[in-house]
Amino acid sequence: MRKNSVRSRILCAVAAVALGGSVGTASADTLDQILQTGIETQQIAQASQQKIDKMVDQTNDLLTQYKTVLKDIEGLRVYNMQLEKQISNQEKEMVDLNESIDRVTEVERQITPLMLRMVDALERFVELDVPFQLDVRREGIERLRELMDRADVAASEKFRNVLEAYQIESAYGRTFEAYEGMIDTGGKEQIVDFLQVGRIALLYQSRDGETSGAWNQATRSWEVLPDSYRSSIAQGLKVANKQAAADRLLPLPIPAPEKAQ
Repeated sequence: MRKNSVRSRILCAVAAVALGGSVGTASADTLDQILQTGIETQQIAQASQQKIDKMVDQTNDLLTQYKTVLKDIEGLRVYNMQLEKQISNQEKEMVDLNESIDRVTEVERQITPLMLRMVDALERFVELDVPFQLDVRREGIERLRELMDRADVAASEKFRNVLEAYQIESAYGRTFEAYEGMIDTGGKEQIVDFLQVGRIALLYQSRDGETSGAWNQATRSWEVLPDSYRSSIAQGLKVANKQAAADRLLPLPIPAPEKAQ
């Protein structure tokens, strides 16, 4: 449709020239050449316009892509700034952590000798204390020494076990307990029932109830008690074993308190 319109305009222009007498002698071939030239010119113009339109579309696409890339770059810039802050904070934390590790290593070097001294002191205390549950207490100290030598146990865990051993020893001073054990009386060992009253008294009674005794901390030896204490110790053993109620006072041989020096 557009090509025909162009051809019509060209024909009108040629007719106007012919009527004016300027091309009266032009032949039909000349007119065809003029028409053909006009058509080719119009085709070239159309092709050029199409190229221009295509370039405009491509330019618009590139502009859109450029704006998108700019947004991505801005987002990456903000993200990188945040990462830089995080990396900076992590580096500071690493420095603090290394310093803490150094301090822990130093503390561990100092606390290990302290724990060993605490175990030694606890062992001396047990050996000098009233000899109740002596085998159990000695085994606990031996386990502590084995724990101190282990490289796969942290110093904090070792220290926790040492403190726990001290707490157990402290709790012994508030116990009222009965247990079975061996005692050497007159060069003869026999099985007896022990009655522990904190650290105040450690008593025993033979299985037949005929012999009773008490530990003398001053002389660090066992003493045979008079027969008057038999029933009281027997009742105390029943109370400690939850076989009787503590419904009355028991006359037991309790040493008098010493004056503080």
